[in-house]
Amino acid sequence: MNERSSVPHPAGGIALDSSPLAPSDIDRIIKAVECRFNEQVEFLTQLVRTPSLRGMEAGVQGIVSDALQKRGYDVQRFAIDSDRIGKDPAFSPTSFALEDSTVVVGLKRTPRQGGRSLALNAHVDVVPVGTSSRWKYEPFSATRDGDWLYGRGAGDMKAGLTANLFALDALSAAGYKLKGPVQFQSVIEEETTGNGAAMVLAEGFHADAVLISEPTNEKLVSANTGVLKFAITVRGVPAHPFEVAAGRSAIDIAIRTIERLRQLEQEWIAERPISQPDFAGVDNPIALTIGTISGGEWLASVPSECRFEGRIGFYPGEVAEARASRFERFLRQAFSNDPQLKGCPEPEIEWVGVKQSGYVLTPGGEAEALLARAHSLAESSQRELQRFVMPCYLDAAVFTLHGNMTSLVYGPVAEHIHAVDERVSLSSLLRVTKAIALFAASWCGIEVAVEQA
Repeated sequence: MNERSSVPHPAGGIALDSSPLAPSDIDRIIKAVECRFNEQVEFLTQLVRTPSLRGMEAGVQGIVSDALQKRGYDVQRFAIDSDRIGKDPAFSPTSFALEDSTVVVGLKRTPRQGGRSLALNAHVDVVPVGTSSRWKYEPFSATRDGDWLYGRGAGDMKAGLTANLFALDALSAAGYKLKGPVQFQSVIEEETTGNGAAMVLAEGFHADAVLISEPTNEKLVSANTGVLKFAITVRGVPAHPFEVAAGRSAIDIAIRTIERLRQLEQEWIAERPISQPDFAGVDNPIALTIGTISGGEWLASVPSECRFEGRIGFYPGEVAEARASRFERFLRQAFSNDPQLKGCPEPEIEWVGVKQSGYVLTPGGEAEALLARAHSLAESSQRELQRFVMPCYLDAAVFTLHGNMTSLVYGPVAEHIHAVDERVSLSSLLRVTKAIALFAASWCGIEVAVEQA
């Protein structure tokens, strides 16, 4: 279903039919956020204590769905359609079945046309915790320590999800309703494929703007890199230690292959385009990462096979398939020309996750201006909103490139995301929730609810 506003704007955007927020509106909204912040932290604690690793998101999505239904949203749940993979360019490759995991979307429509539509988006899937004993607190304990709430997913990005929900709650509590329709999107698969966001588009959900409350340290993402996620299997010649010279270690071949990929990484870094100054201050926007490796069959044998998985970035402006072809071509040439790889069977390359181009947020848009004002109003110091590059995959790329939507990525301060002792700043979460509430009010427009009139 299409929740997109259709009022044209001379500059290609959407005409604004509401006046700026009055000081009294701002005060009421901010106070409403503050009054419910303890409840918000309790809800975040509940979410973090419900593990939502890949394929295990059903529990958290049930909590989110129930919360939306209690608030009067029209709640829709749907699974990712695997038949679209390879056919719809918004979808990325995957070999992982997600029978029990769904996307949740809550809708609030308006009885009349007028305000612009808005989607507030967050993902609930989290990455593995690693070795629990290395954590200060149990990874899913959601332990509060001063200003910090610890736990896997606390920062990335269940805190952002609560900011979206309680920002909208605050508007209702302050006695307002939005003039434009709003979507609350709780997606899966952001960490692996981005297919949750792609499925949102496939189901017809569009809006004039989407705000994704990823942990950005209260900054606005100006651009992100394209990303390819891959698995490579190399094969050697197995042998007994008795005749080790007759063998060829697949693990050694894998190590050499990774060394060559580091050369590719440097080549791609050097291609930094002059036309994209946002990347000038980023040390390694390409960021080749080898995340897993496994190989060998027996501790006293020369290993036959080794498989490793990773990701590599590339600059916005190039189609992901073209970059993937360059990657494959580079490896074939390496195995043909490198003395340490020559003669080995060609590596098997699989695309196992995000295969998506990057995007750039064009500066000077009205949505950015309204968010910047909301950010400043939510800050006691009235700090200006800063832009920065996130050299990683973001669901904003799907909405921007395949949905032609204005996509803003802005969220709280968090530390050690994807690492040991992940944590989110609660004072920052409070500020961000205020900013999102003020942005939603400014973007969609507000009017006094009937019962408050």
